[in-house]
Amino acid sequence: MTTRGKLFIVGGVVAALALAAAGYFVFVESRGKGTTAGAVQPAAPASGRSERKILYWTDPMIPGFRSDKPGKSPMGMDMVPVYADESGQRGGITIDPRVVENMGVRTAAVEKGTISSHVDTVGYVKPDERRIEVVQSRAAGWVERLSARAVNDPVKKGQPLLEIYAPDLLAAQEEFLLTLKGAPGAERDTALVEAARRRLQLLGVSEGQIRRLEQTGKASRRITLYSPVTGVVSDLGVREGAAVSPSQPVMSLLDLSTVWVIAEVPENQSAWVAQGDKAEVRLPSLPGKAFDGKVDYVYPELSAGTRTLKARVRLDNPGDMLKPNMFANVRLSGGASREALLIPTEAVIYTGKRSVVIVADGQGRFHPVDVVTGEESGGKTQILKGLEEGQRVVTSGQFLIDSEANLQAGMERLESAREAAPGMAAAPAPAASAGAASTGVIEGHGTVNGVDMKAGTVNLTHGPIQAIGWPGMTMDFPVQDKSLLSGIKPGVRVDFRLSPSADGQYAIVAIKPAGKGNAK
Repeated sequence: MTTRGKLFIVGGVVAALALAAAGYFVFVESRGKGTTAGAVQPAAPASGRSERKILYWTDPMIPGFRSDKPGKSPMGMDMVPVYADESGQRGGITIDPRVVENMGVRTAAVEKGTISSHVDTVGYVKPDERRIEVVQSRAAGWVERLSARAVNDPVKKGQPLLEIYAPDLLAAQEEFLLTLKGAPGAERDTALVEAARRRLQLLGVSEGQIRRLEQTGKASRRITLYSPVTGVVSDLGVREGAAVSPSQPVMSLLDLSTVWVIAEVPENQSAWVAQGDKAEVRLPSLPGKAFDGKVDYVYPELSAGTRTLKARVRLDNPGDMLKPNMFANVRLSGGASREALLIPTEAVIYTGKRSVVIVADGQGRFHPVDVVTGEESGGKTQILKGLEEGQRVVTSGQFLIDSEANLQAGMERLESAREAAPGMAAAPAPAASAGAASTGVIEGHGTVNGVDMKAGTVNLTHGPIQAIGWPGMTMDFPVQDKSLLSGIKPGVRVDFRLSPSADGQYAIVAIKPAGKGNAK
C-alpha cells in the first residue's frame, strides 16, 4: 500500500470519529434542553416494558375513556396500555414553553360567577297591527275630491280624507229633513225622526254632520270621510273620479304612536324567553338611545328557514323616531341571576358530538377534557361537568394544541403495535379527508390474515395506499357486502378497493385474489 493510500484511510477514520463525537454532543445537548420546538416529548424506551404494570387501556383520541382490558375502543380503534409509571402523562402533551409563547397561547381561569338567562339577538321594527285603520264608504258612489293623494302622506286625526257623491246618502239626508218637518199641521213623529237619524248613522254619517244637517236644513251633495287616527297612509285604493262600493277599502292608515319590534330568538335559546320579560332595544340609526319595553307576545311557531322563534316587543314611539323595517339590536332578560362555574366561550371546541376544552397543567403541559356545557351569556359559557374551579383552560391556540394531541395519539398507537408485533404496523383508519375524496378510485394490495363472515370484516396486512396517504399497516376492514368475502381465505394475496363511509371511515367495496383481473 502506498503512503498516499495509508494517509487516505487514516484521514477517513479521523473524520468518522469526529462526526460521531459531534453527534454525541448534539444528542446530549438536546436531552439537556428538551425536545425541539413544537415536538412532542419522546416516549420512554421500549426495553423492559413487558415488566411494567398496566393500569388500564385507553384510546388517546377519546379524552377520559378507560377500559380494564385490551380491545377496540368505541371509535373502533385498537386501545393502548397506560402504565403505572406514566399514568399522569397519557391523554396530554408537553410542548416547549418557547413554542407555546410563539403560538400565542392564552389561558383563562375556571371561576365561579353569576349568569342570567338573557338573549342578545337582532330584530326589526314593524307597525303595530292593532293600530291599522281601514277607511271605507258604506254607500256606493264616486270620489269627487281626494285630500290624501299618495301612500305615506301624513294625516291628522279628524282631517278630511275624501268627499264622495253617493245617491243613497243624499236620499237619506232628504228623508231625515222631511221627518223633521213632519206633515203640515201635525206633530212631529219622533219615531220616524229617530229611524231616519239611525239610517244616516248606519251609512257612516257622523253626529257632527247630522247636527249640521239639522241646523242648515239642506242636504249636502257630497259626504266627507275624516281620518280616525294620526298617522300615515299605508295603502290608497282610489283616485278622484273612481267609483266606490261598500265592500271596497278606500285607504288604510297606520298609527305609528306605538310600534312592534320583532326579535329573532335562536332555537337553542328559545326556552329562555317568556311573555313579560324585560327588553332593551337599541338601533344603529339612533346611536346612544335605548328603548325599554317588555315582551308582549311570543309566537307559537319556529321559523323553518332561520330556525328562530319570534318574540314581539311593544314600544312607544315619540316623535315617530322608530320607523318600520329599521334594524334593531335586542336584549331580552328573564329570570334572576344565579351562581355558576364559567369559562370564556372561545375556550370550548365543539366537535359536533361532544364539547372539549384544553386544560393547561403548567410547564407547557396540556390535556383535553370532555365537558358538559350549559347556558351561554355575555361571552361566558356555563360548565355543568368536567372542570373544577381554579383550573386554567386555553382560550387561544387550542386548535393547534388539539392537533398536536391527535398526532401524539397516532404515534402512541403505532408504537404499541410495533412492540406487540415487530415489523407489523397496526393503526386505525384515518377519517376521510377532502384530498382523499378527490382521488377517485382508492385501491390497495395486501394479504388476508382472517375473515369474519358474521361481522362482515376482513383483517388485512396491506402496503402503502398513496391515494389517501396511508402507510403499510395491519387492520380490520368492514366490507360493504358480506358476499364479497366468499372465496377469500387467510394467507391469500388480494387486491381491494375502498370507499369512505358515512362515519368518515373506509369500507371495502371490492376484493379479489391478486392477479385475477380488476376487483369488482
